[in-house]
Amino acid sequence: MDRALAGDLARLPQLLQSARDFAVREVGGLSERPVARLDAAPAPQKLPPHGVGTDGALARFAERWAPGFSGSAGPRYLGFVTGGATPAALTGDWLTGAYDQNANAAVGSWAAALERETVGWLRELFGLGEEHHGAFVSGATMSNTVGLAVAREWLGERLGVDVADDGVAALGPVEVLSGSPHSTIGKALSVLGVGRGAVRQVPVLPGNREAVDVAALDTALAERAGRPVIVVANAGTVNTVDFDDLRAVAALRERHDFWLHVDAAFGGFAALSPAHASLVDGLDAADSVCVDLHKWLNVPYDSAVQFTRRRDLQTAVFHNAAAYLGPPGGEPDFLHLTPETSRRLRALPAWFSLMAYGRAGHREIVERNVASARLLGEHVERIPGLRLLAPVRLNVVCFTLFDDPSAERVAALDRAVAAGGEAFLTPTVYGGVPALRAAFSNWRTQPADVERVAGALSAALAG
Repeated sequence: MDRALAGDLARLPQLLQSARDFAVREVGGLSERPVARLDAAPAPQKLPPHGVGTDGALARFAERWAPGFSGSAGPRYLGFVTGGATPAALTGDWLTGAYDQNANAAVGSWAAALERETVGWLRELFGLGEEHHGAFVSGATMSNTVGLAVAREWLGERLGVDVADDGVAALGPVEVLSGSPHSTIGKALSVLGVGRGAVRQVPVLPGNREAVDVAALDTALAERAGRPVIVVANAGTVNTVDFDDLRAVAALRERHDFWLHVDAAFGGFAALSPAHASLVDGLDAADSVCVDLHKWLNVPYDSAVQFTRRRDLQTAVFHNAAAYLGPPGGEPDFLHLTPETSRRLRALPAWFSLMAYGRAGHREIVERNVASARLLGEHVERIPGLRLLAPVRLNVVCFTLFDDPSAERVAALDRAVAAGGEAFLTPTVYGGVPALRAAFSNWRTQPADVERVAGALSAALAG
């Protein structure tokens, strides 16, 4: 055995304690860590011919790289839609690495059974029925990809072709209708060979909305003259967290033939709050659903779940035929349900967080984040030089400069806020206007953090 490796094995308990102590210091200082690092990273070094052992690697990491890691797991990182890692989820993630289970199959380990239990808890959390089967994937992009892959197979079923065997060309033209599709929908369609050009955007409701106009969708479906299509509905758009009327969209299947995929990447968590659960009314009618867990469930990257009613079509797409693998019949192993054959036990951090805090604990996170977003929205309305671009519907604040909101000036404001280290936002364009988004989904965020973000905005405007 290599000398450094043998030494590490002999000192494994001490090494893990050192890593634990280092992590405790880093996590303990997360709230005061610069939320973003904009300075240049160190230049790459050559791979050392001989290793320095884990102690040496940790020392070099702490010196060269740790200072440049952002505070993205902290309470004032409001860019994209980024959660953090609850204490229970972090515990589960550490144990995921310690056990190092390949959760692709049920052979020789209970890991797959734990994933099935966790999927069942999540299904209940989001108000889905027993007919919805799920599996863990890496994120919303892959969840949307899996859902649309099953939808693609459903199109083949409707048209009498076998897409999994004969390829997407056998389908002929494919159309995907949506009001405000997320960028990952186009990416997924590109990966699936359907093409980004398959998306047909349907008019949205008037009055500064991103939700699809159901009457316009009805008309668009009627124009397809009975040819089956895919409809992608939104349960929470990224700019303003707008929700399609899922129940009304699903009701259109009484007259039209379409697969209903719902992108509920973070908006699905509205189901946890009685005050907002009506926003996802009708989610249970979807044929496939995307939910991202490293957003509002606050488990570490990477983690998402996908659900579908048609597991038979899912296995037709993803089954892996090899002599050493079990067949996809009965209760199919996860390797037959997603693009990955080898996969880490992503379910364990989610299992820990759900077991530790239950529905009530995660509901509190959702409701506190919504309250935080509304509080920042109130600040934006009071800060001279800023204005809201849309109502604060849930956990995202979309705003811009009051005067001359050019892309250059908005980007300058964004850089100034990030350079201060107090907060991090991401840019967007809403209604043709360059803007900033503040997305609240971190379990640590408190009203005091909102005050600091508002102060950072004021300081950046004044500077």
